[in-house]
Amino acid sequence: MKYRIVVDSCGELPEKQKQDEHFASVPLTLRVNGEEIADDGHMSCRDLVEKIAADPDCPKSACPSPEAYLRAYDCGADHIYCLTLSAELSGSYQSAVIGMNLYLEDHPDAKIHVFNSVSASIGESIPALMIEQMEEKGLDFEEIVRRIEEYLPQKQTLFVLDNLETLRKNGRLSRMKAIAATILKIKPVCYGTPEGTIGQLDQARGINKAIQKMVGYAVERTPDPENRILGITHCNCPDRAEIVKNALLERMKVKDVYVLETGGVSTLYANDGGIIVVI
Repeated sequence: MKYRIVVDSCGELPEKQKQDEHFASVPLTLRVNGEEIADDGHMSCRDLVEKIAADPDCPKSACPSPEAYLRAYDCGADHIYCLTLSAELSGSYQSAVIGMNLYLEDHPDAKIHVFNSVSASIGESIPALMIEQMEEKGLDFEEIVRRIEEYLPQKQTLFVLDNLETLRKNGRLSRMKAIAATILKIKPVCYGTPEGTIGQLDQARGINKAIQKMVGYAVERTPDPENRILGITHCNCPDRAEIVKNALLERMKVKDVYVLETGGVSTLYANDGGIIVVI
């Protein structure tokens, strides 16, 4: 095999790539309502949303072990790439790096690189798909690594949360503020910083106004959309994702578009009704 692209399970993959041996997903572990669940794609978004709602405590995730990454790397590929969720949000990146070092002990001349996506969800998926396109065009390993490392801090990650319960449960939003926000229908418009942390750009009363603001920020903050891939993930709200896609495409021309449902980890934190945009 010429190349292998490894993505932790926070990064959603299109169905075609899920069936492609060039791709591998390394699952995180979800801890919901006293139950440990491997984020291997066997639980639907809707079922997980119901489990999260029934959990009085804050659901959590645990990163994969270095050995799990090592198994994904050990496939005989000439070029190996790995993308993880932000190192500021999880230990997944560090595990992937340790796994890489273990692999290099037995394969010292291997061409392998681990990327800190400084993002999550489809913010991992889009660079993975870019790597696939560049490999299929025959670009050199070093050139692909250089281009992706340049792209990662430049991309825009924006999201709107409709359900604030996870923020309340993990202590990022007090109970009183969560109640007030729910009563007033206040929805935060958030973004991923170039360093891979999370910030709040704005807020609005009502999900539709929040989405309008998010779309405006995406257009405003993307100077060269025609050269970029637009990615949208939604948590149990496909109609809302379609509205976001159409609103963005009315205001910008892009290279390609992917709309996916959130996987387990993204569902855990975006919660029911959440929308994530990466461009």
